[in-house]
Amino acid sequence: MADINDRLTSVVGGRTAKALSESFGMKTVADLLDHIPRRYVRRGELTDLDSLRVDEHVTVMAQIDGVKLIPFRGSRNRTRIEAVVTDGTAKLNLTFFNQPWRVKDLVPGRRALFTGKVGTFRGKRQLAHPDYLLLPADGDTGDIARMFAGSLVAVYPATARVSSLTIMRTVDLVLAGLGDVPDPVPDAIRAKHGLLPLREALEGIHKPYTDAEVAAARRRLKYDEAFVLQAVLAQRRLHTESLSATPRPATEDGLLAAFDAKLPFELTAGQLEVGDVVRRGLACFYPMHRLLQGDVGSGKTVVALRAMLQVVDDGGQAAMLAPTEVLAQQHYRSLLDFLGPLAGGGMLGGSDKATRVALLTGSLSAAARKQALLDIASGAAGIAVGTHALLQDKVQFADLGLIVVDEQHRFGVEQRSALLDRVSGERPHLLVMTATPIPRTVAMTVFGDLETSTLRERPAGLQVIETHVVGEIDQPSHLERVWLRAAEEVRSGQRVFVVCPRIDDTGQAEDLQDEEGDPDAERPSLRTVVETLAALKDGPLSGCRIAALHGRLPSDEKDAVMRRFGAERGAADALDVVVATTVIEVGVDIAQASTMVIMDADRFGVSQLHQLRGRVGRRGQPGLCLLVTRSEPGSPARERLEAVAATSDGFELARIDLQQRREGDVLGTAQSGLRSSLRLLSVLRDEDVIQDARRDASEVLQKSPDLAAHQALLAAISRFQSEDRAEYLDKT
Repeated sequence: MADINDRLTSVVGGRTAKALSESFGMKTVADLLDHIPRRYVRRGELTDLDSLRVDEHVTVMAQIDGVKLIPFRGSRNRTRIEAVVTDGTAKLNLTFFNQPWRVKDLVPGRRALFTGKVGTFRGKRQLAHPDYLLLPADGDTGDIARMFAGSLVAVYPATARVSSLTIMRTVDLVLAGLGDVPDPVPDAIRAKHGLLPLREALEGIHKPYTDAEVAAARRRLKYDEAFVLQAVLAQRRLHTESLSATPRPATEDGLLAAFDAKLPFELTAGQLEVGDVVRRGLACFYPMHRLLQGDVGSGKTVVALRAMLQVVDDGGQAAMLAPTEVLAQQHYRSLLDFLGPLAGGGMLGGSDKATRVALLTGSLSAAARKQALLDIASGAAGIAVGTHALLQDKVQFADLGLIVVDEQHRFGVEQRSALLDRVSGERPHLLVMTATPIPRTVAMTVFGDLETSTLRERPAGLQVIETHVVGEIDQPSHLERVWLRAAEEVRSGQRVFVVCPRIDDTGQAEDLQDEEGDPDAERPSLRTVVETLAALKDGPLSGCRIAALHGRLPSDEKDAVMRRFGAERGAADALDVVVATTVIEVGVDIAQASTMVIMDADRFGVSQLHQLRGRVGRRGQPGLCLLVTRSEPGSPARERLEAVAATSDGFELARIDLQQRREGDVLGTAQSGLRSSLRLLSVLRDEDVIQDARRDASEVLQKSPDLAAHQALLAAISRFQSEDRAEYLDKT
């Protein structure tokens, strides 16, 4: 009898095992049985042959209509079989070379499954050398009849090298010889949810008789995915709680109290509530690991700064990690503005309770870098702000107590861990932030090892940004009005962002999240920063001071552009307009910026557009966002833009965004090249399943942290962590 963990080579033979390994990464029997059918065909239903497309790898059920054996002229040994199969309406040609014995198989009237790549010959569609499996005739017994015992036939994801029929034969062979299957889901949990035993679920998904059997099997296997994943995350949370951290309790009369006393605005109820949760987390003897999410302008930075000041009050240090130099420099300036004299520790004019804020990025001069490193190492700088430069081995903290990671989706778990793991002794606390609202199901999977806090309120005085879609096709004169409005804003002393999806014509778009539609359809060329800057300088904004900002500029130039753009009105080198890429998408805070013009707005994702428009109207003044598009009215792309214009609720837009995106995009696997861990479970649709599995897994781990009483679950977790299924969590 075969075991679920047996190597395929010992069960199905070396050649087949090698092909499955190279095509799908399968190594064991469990890997093969995890390869779930993509669909099912009924034995009595023929495939619609008119639906086949050239170059597709297909599996079709059809009836043999006719067959001819044709010898090649001048050669006795070379032959060609031409067969025709039909669905009763359309026909498909099959061609076999030098295989005359197949005439005995391909009997007219017999039905079979045929699999291969659709091609054309003389204007007709054909399968050349297709693999096939004859359906059993009445009265048949034996292996083929057993394989087709049910009314449903599984069709698997396949490749040119490994057909669906090969997989079906292999699965049938494995299931026929498979022994008991250890079940990772405890009996009590399975009974509570009315789930099938694992062995029955595997039979039901691969060899079903009815649609109801498929549904029951999918429900069980979907829960399996959620349960094992949540058990892994529960283990991570327990591991975090087992680590030792220095508690950083709040003090009554320290730097934080002085900061709160000088705040020129009242904190929202949400900021106070989340701040209290963070305050208690920092006071624990194990490291706080918390995700703070909030919409654009919800005040996450203030929450993070108050947490950092609590740590500094206790004699520790805080590091704030930003994904780009532009954002790191922006945070540095914002913290200095927030703190004022409280950031002047040891300096003339500084408060007696003050600390210092150090900036560490790759573009610092040698002298500035040396001073920053000294301030961090000595502890003079209670707060260090930087990019990946903070991860370098040369950076030594005197007493790192808290790490704040801004825009966490730009980093990975392994990058956060690089800073955590370099700290000797007790672990620092961790607060990661995102301005892209994350649905609860995604937070419970991708970020399931973190506790989550959410800011939903907008601070008092923060106005809704007026947003309009400008259609160049149906409203050609409106683009001119866009630039007239931009010029008016400049004349009134305001600043204008113009965002383009591409830097120039030499490369790909710098950072587009989800271009949609038919990839083969012709689309107008993307607007570039270079051409737009030139056109505006020589045209409608010729009297304005304009500069470019994008990822290819040296860091000092990017910083100079941002400083000039944020300069006070009347400053000699101030800028009126910045033409940029999405380098300004997150965190950039320019008080005078009132208007955002996004060119080719349909080429950006919903959440990305929401982030971009959040760069204007940030200091209580009215904001305007103009989404310029050449998409057709009524098209899906245009409807996305109308959705953005219709609401300023980032959580509602995140829901819309998720509905229009693929699972791999949500989990971060589409761009990373990683395979998603999830085969049946959907983080977009299966919230109830994920919630149940999270609760169940947490209860099991609380009762048995070492899982000594749950060996099957322990084995499933071990298998999960040995594959790239665990790696995807560490890359998102």
